[in-house]
Order: sequence, then C-alpha cells, then structure tokens
Amino acid sequence: MKVLLLGTAAGGGFPQWNCACRMCAAGLPARTQDCVAISADGTGWYLVNASPDIRAQILSAPQLAAGPGPRDTPLRGALLTDAELDHALGLTMLREGTDLQVWAPQAVSGALRTDFPVREIVSRYGDWQWHDAAGTFPVGGLSVTAFPVSDKKPKYVRSTADGPWVVAYRISDPAGGSMVYAPCLKTWPDGFDELIEDASCVILDGTFYSPDEMSGATAKGVASGAQRAMGHIPIAGPDGSLAQIARHPGKRWVYTHLNNTNPILDPDSAQYKEVLAAGAEAPPDGTVIEI
Repeated sequence: MKVLLLGTAAGGGFPQWNCACRMCAAGLPARTQDCVAISADGTGWYLVNASPDIRAQILSAPQLAAGPGPRDTPLRGALLTDAELDHALGLTMLREGTDLQVWAPQAVSGALRTDFPVREIVSRYGDWQWHDAAGTFPVGGLSVTAFPVSDKKPKYVRSTADGPWVVAYRISDPAGGSMVYAPCLKTWPDGFDELIEDASCVILDGTFYSPDEMSGATAKGVASGAQRAMGHIPIAGPDGSLAQIARHPGKRWVYTHLNNTNPILDPDSAQYKEVLAAGAEAPPDGTVIEI
C-alpha cells in the first residue's frame, strides 16, 4: 500500500492568508490543507478527504497525473472523515470526474445533501456513487474500517442527525500492513488503542501543540476551553497525544492537520525536537509512505 501526503496543514493552510502571527510570518515551508491519497497497487488512487487545495495537490503529484488517454485519471474516489469545509470543499473541484465513488458517515453524507449540497452540485456533472462509511468495507483492493471518534459537527451544519460526525479510518492491505488515519481527534477515544494495535503507521491529529496555543497567537485571544471545543486533542501535556504515543512503541507516527500557530511547523523548534525524540514526525506535503 502506498500513502501520499498531499496536504498536512489544518483549515486555511500554512501560512494562512489572513494571518501575520509569528509562525505565518517566519518564512517557513508552506503546507496545503490536510488530504492524503491511498493506493493498493500504485495505479488506482483514492483520496481521504478532499481539501480546497486539491487541484494544486493533484498537479504536484506525478502519481496522480492524468493519462494515458486524454481524459483518463488514476483517481477512483474519495473517503471523507467528516463534513468540515477543509475536507469537503475539494469535491467541487473534482466535478469533471465521472463515476467517482465516495464513502462518508451517514450524518456527513446527509449534511452534504442539505446543509452544504455538494452532492446535488456534483450530480449535475457526473454519475458519482455515494456509500455509507460504516463497519468494514472494500476500497480498491484495500480493506477499510470506519471508527467513530466524535460527534462534533461543522459550524455550518443545522442538522440534528445522530453521529458519528467524525471518523478515523483503519486501512489494511491484504498483502500485509495497515495504517490508521485520524486527522481530527477530540480526545483519545475508547477503543482507539485496539484500532491502532498492530498498525504499521498512524497518521494523527497534530492541529495544536499545546492546549492554550491560540491564546495570544493572534490579536484575538482564544481561551484553552474554546480551543479544545474545536475538536482537537493537543500534542503535548498529560492529556496530549504524545503521552499516548509513548505507550505504543515500534510504529511510525505521523502528525498532520497542523494549525498555522503550531510551533512544530518549525523543524528547528524545541517542540519539534520533542516530537522527534518521542518517535513521531511531521513530514512535509508530498511525502510518500510505503506500507
């Protein structure tokens, strides 16, 4: 199985267009918004989330280049972890794609029919097939298990439908190897240890380094409680993901969905050195992981 990190930043990307905070002004390497592509054979590829940057991400990845026919593409479909705009807006950029397959939790699929009617929009361009992401199901020669992690709804959603509204995916290759993709974790949920138990690689929510990171990072102060309410477990601290990683040695740990305020965006920072020392990493856009 091949995993291509198309984008590794949180919503808004890095640097963020309307921000002059210390990190955005530091001249560090840019990152596009969170999205990966997976393939069992290196020929057919499936997106996991579809970011607003998807066009640039596809064009920057030789693996996803169109061809050999004039309208051929190796993209076969997409899986959505949630209905957040930074994970679903890119679907509109794929509207020219015919016969794409999309998997999403039932509540997410419903929101994309009513609150943000992307399903209706793209249906005017091609015959997409939508599937419920629940339990374990096959995707392009891989086995995918959806694991509910949160009932946090996007701000734009008015629906009162039961969740899950956010899932993680465990993706396994019958030939051997598996990875877990969890870019949005509010907490370290019950059952998550079992989900990742024998996974070769875990791609994890790295939105914030600390629980009070956004306070003072911009002109508008943000309380730590409000930051946690955004639905992202911090990396550091006794309740952070780094403490959990220590209990699972021997895996490849990758942080993604990095907010523009996160100090680990600076590879020379003390915070990133701490992440590396713990056995984790935050690789750049374009990284290929072979499992």
